[in-house]
Amino acid sequence: MIQISDSKTIILEDESYEIEINSDKAIDLTFVIQNNTNVLVNIQSCPSLHISCELKEDYEAKILYWNSSKNELVTSEEYNVYRNGDLTVAYGECNLANTNRDTTILLKEAGANAVLSSASLVNVNKEYRMRVVNEAEHTHGDMKNYAVVLSEGKLMIDAIGAIKKGAHRAESHQTSRALSFAEGQKATILPELLIDENDVQASHAMSMGRMDEDQLYYMMSRGLSIEDCTSLIATGYLLPIVDVVKDENLKETLKKELEGKIQELCSM
Repeated sequence: MIQISDSKTIILEDESYEIEINSDKAIDLTFVIQNNTNVLVNIQSCPSLHISCELKEDYEAKILYWNSSKNELVTSEEYNVYRNGDLTVAYGECNLANTNRDTTILLKEAGANAVLSSASLVNVNKEYRMRVVNEAEHTHGDMKNYAVVLSEGKLMIDAIGAIKKGAHRAESHQTSRALSFAEGQKATILPELLIDENDVQASHAMSMGRMDEDQLYYMMSRGLSIEDCTSLIATGYLLPIVDVVKDENLKETLKKELEGKIQELCSM
């Protein structure tokens, strides 16, 4: 476990890391990746977090940010991925505090690949600005965002996939889904594709709406309360985010924590 309370540079040269951030001041982190690695970043408290990371050629890195903060969090992140690098950046958001994220991934050289994903149980304000930019040929970017919006929640996702001129045979794809259970819940998803090259593949898929009334009625007719139904569906929607973690014991711990938090919020 690496405890973070001040700004620092972290050399990632082992196969797995668990990092805990707990600070009452702004933190600047720089990740230097020198091996294939799997990283869990547990944010206990931090008002403002800036992260920069470079993934050099041929390395693979998976980073899961687990937001446990009880206070508002503002983040700014930039990741540079070089030749044949493979990066996954994922966010688990099931806490009762406003979150404002601004994330940019730049695919700098041929063969670079990135997946940017989030799983959010939204009972407060969650705002995400996400960009995956294909700057070189034969690069591949993918965004996957899943959210369950509860009664007091407000969600905004601005997802931008950009392919620059000269990035031949690049791919940029997006999937965003937001599910609610009642009228009046607010979710805004803005999928954007900014394409400046012809020989590419690009797509986006988006769905927003309420839980199907027939399915909800069927579940409740089997003795489940509306809170039970909400919890079960939200768990199925959001639980796959923990698969980013490689360590099975740690993955099981996160699953139990996520399930408990979902049950708690869905019963409020």
